[in-house]
Amino acid sequence: MGITRGVARDTGLPESDAQFDFGRARRARALARLNTRLRREPSDVDVILPFDEVLQALGRRGERRIGQEVILLDSIVGTVDRGREFDRSFRPTSGKVRARWERVAAAQRRGQAMPPIDVYRIGDVHFVKDGHHRVSVARALGHKDINAYVTEVLTEVGAEREITLADLPLKSHERLFRERVPLPEEARGAIQLSDEWRYAALAEAVEAWGFRRKQATGESLSRPELAEAWFREEYEPVVEMLGEAGLANKGTATEAYMRLSHLRYLILRTHDWNDEVIDALRRELESPSWDEDTMVRRLRKELR
Repeated sequence: MGITRGVARDTGLPESDAQFDFGRARRARALARLNTRLRREPSDVDVILPFDEVLQALGRRGERRIGQEVILLDSIVGTVDRGREFDRSFRPTSGKVRARWERVAAAQRRGQAMPPIDVYRIGDVHFVKDGHHRVSVARALGHKDINAYVTEVLTEVGAEREITLADLPLKSHERLFRERVPLPEEARGAIQLSDEWRYAALAEAVEAWGFRRKQATGESLSRPELAEAWFREEYEPVVEMLGEAGLANKGTATEAYMRLSHLRYLILRTHDWNDEVIDALRRELESPSWDEDTMVRRLRKELR
């Protein structure tokens, strides 16, 4: 990994350049915080992710040792440590780490070989177990990747590169939904919701659908069997019907399914789906909003 010119200066004096590097990294941190405020972005956008909290939200299934790999520095967004000496981009958050940081930077500038860092991998992102200063220095010097010993942690819910602290409650509810409604792997990606409470509401709706199905057929199903039956017999055909009727154009297909299911029962007092129900829902959404029911009015507004 070489030093990118124009990013880090090189006077030939490693200790002096390392001091300059640290000051530049701290200034970059200050500018990043200012830009976040000016752009009115969420305050947690630059907060380093705590491994334990992420794992608790996503649900641990197991782990396996991958071995040594070259990983992208941009994929490292969290830490196993409880401290907050670095932000999400591994810029120093204070001067406490200066002495060690500058020693590592000077060693790298002298061409001294750095041992691989140690990380956990969850989905697309990595969490540092050992090597925080090496990551921070490497990013400050303009490197794009780094050698790492990787342990992959398997979770119930995946983690994307853009995940933040604010996403953890939603991920936690998604995990709980998957425990209550254990869909087949190929069906999981079709369920997409943006509000935490909707996962709980959908789980209850699936369980209620299963109860009505048992009453009608007398057939008892396990949770996995019920989840797959709901997805194949109810969710997929209904979402297709709503799409063909032009009623699923706002939000995700799952959100449209939930909103229209609620509206169907509130207005028509039925759990059935057929052409007459679809037509009635379409007329309801096209008619003036004269109703007094707060929930109906809210659902109508969200669907328009």
